[in-house]
Amino acid sequence: MTNTFSLLTLFTGDIMTLFISLVLVLGSIMSWAVIIEKIRIWHFQKKNPVRIKSGDNLSLIADKLIRPFDKNLWFLSMVSYVAPFIGLFGTIWGVMDSFASIGVNQSVSIGVIAPGLATALGTTALGLIAAVPAAIAYQYFSKKSDDLYDKLIETCKEMKDSKSKK
Repeated sequence: MTNTFSLLTLFTGDIMTLFISLVLVLGSIMSWAVIIEKIRIWHFQKKNPVRIKSGDNLSLIADKLIRPFDKNLWFLSMVSYVAPFIGLFGTIWGVMDSFASIGVNQSVSIGVIAPGLATALGTTALGLIAAVPAAIAYQYFSKKSDDLYDKLIETCKEMKDSKSKK
């Protein structure tokens, strides 16, 4: 291993670091795509609230109406859970690289171990950059979806009660 270092080599030092970085960046990009999709759906719903008509099949309508709001939330959950572990794997890989450099160079100088440790911290940061927004968005949109579902179920019950009283 050479002692040259750049910001690019922080995430592309070797094939494993490159793979880890690409997985985390791809996960982050896809998470943001889901987040933007959810923002658009909720914005549309705010402007055009869901309405249940008395002729609708009340047993199926709430599940059908809530489906777009729940779509792809699983992905946000998965990224928020898995990305820190992928980043941790990158951390371990970078520390192992530092120890390998110590063995090759027979030296414990900062110039020998710093590149591996920087890579380790870089992949840790990428893991958190992917996980934190996904976790926050998952919790936020999941709660909003659950609240909407509860509201729809309550409306359906009220409509059934009003029909049975007639």
